[in-house]
Amino acid sequence: MTEKTPVTVDEVRDAQDNFKNGATHHENKNYKEAIAAFKKSAMIHPFDENHLNELEVKLKAASYKLQQESIAFMGCAAVHLNEMIHGLDEDQKQEVPVDESLMNAFKEW
Repeated sequence: MTEKTPVTVDEVRDAQDNFKNGATHHENKNYKEAIAAFKKSAMIHPFDENHLNELEVKLKAASYKLQQESIAFMGCAAVHLNEMIHGLDEDQKQEVPVDESLMNAFKEW
């Protein structure tokens, strides 16, 4: 595997914004929009280029409900965002206003 470029503050901000957008859609039961936002979040500076495609294939093969698919993509995007945040150095972390509720959730994982 080749060395990737470091995660940037802007990428973390974009991923976090997309994640929060997806969470809002999910809460409002707009699952297709939520899935799209979670996918967009997870596609920002991907650590594994094939992960989303593999997840989608597995979900479709198991015939999950749309709400369950949204939850699966939410988990994927949350783990991805958490990894991105950990990829920042301490100075960069100060530049990203990471949502406190997200940080608390990540600590529990």
